[in-house]
Amino acid sequence: MTINCKGELLSMDTPKVMGILNHTPDSFYEGSRVTEKTLLQRAETMLTQGADFIDVGGYSTRPNAPEEVSQTEELNRVVPVVHSLVQHFPEIRISVDTFRSEVARQSLLEGACIINDISAGLLDEQMLPVVAQFQVPYIAMHLVGTPQTKQQHTDYKDIISDMRYYFSERKAKALEAGINDFIVDVGFGFSKTLDQNYEVLKRLELFQCFACPLLVGFSRKSMLYKLLETDPANALNATTVVNTIALMKGAHILRVHDVKEAKECVTLFEKIQ
Repeated sequence: MTINCKGELLSMDTPKVMGILNHTPDSFYEGSRVTEKTLLQRAETMLTQGADFIDVGGYSTRPNAPEEVSQTEELNRVVPVVHSLVQHFPEIRISVDTFRSEVARQSLLEGACIINDISAGLLDEQMLPVVAQFQVPYIAMHLVGTPQTKQQHTDYKDIISDMRYYFSERKAKALEAGINDFIVDVGFGFSKTLDQNYEVLKRLELFQCFACPLLVGFSRKSMLYKLLETDPANALNATTVVNTIALMKGAHILRVHDVKEAKECVTLFEKIQ
């Protein structure tokens, strides 16, 4: 299994690590936030630690986040960061975390090479055409509702069956638009109760049916720290545990705040394999 990233056919046979770079003032994990002064240092650290991708975001989707971040504000947060990263690290593979097609378009023009869309194209009808135009890999996440209403939509007849239908429909739409590299993100923490998150993890291997790379993002999330009665700052060990479980169930990409520890998971997993 491969994806085409910046003209390189990148094999997914060895799991990859995506480092999170949040240019927001209110990301749920304080340790992931960067400013213009610290973003290059943070990116260099993650790249040195072995990050295969850097995921840049300018719109916090944490619980109880502000109602809205304007498109202008998101563009101002994201596009200059992408430009700066490409200038300083020409070989970098940048993913942009956005559900807005204009943010995606301008970021791709600046050198980003993956779009990571929490809405799988459902919040902006121009997203799929833009991704297809640039022929970049597209990460489609499971989300019901909007970033503000996501936790009001947790009623499923059967969560796994409902999610598999969702991804079959979204993949078909992406292929119809001309997108070749479709990546599934089951959306841990989005439109799911705590128990539902663990049900999805328990049955994660069932999402291999799409013959697409599978991305997971547990890093320091509430499904971990609430269960353990702690906080994001103390959820690294839990993140490592669930990342390892996900790898054993077929995950191809770990989206994380802590690159070094995730790379260690991959190394140990590969040794077992």
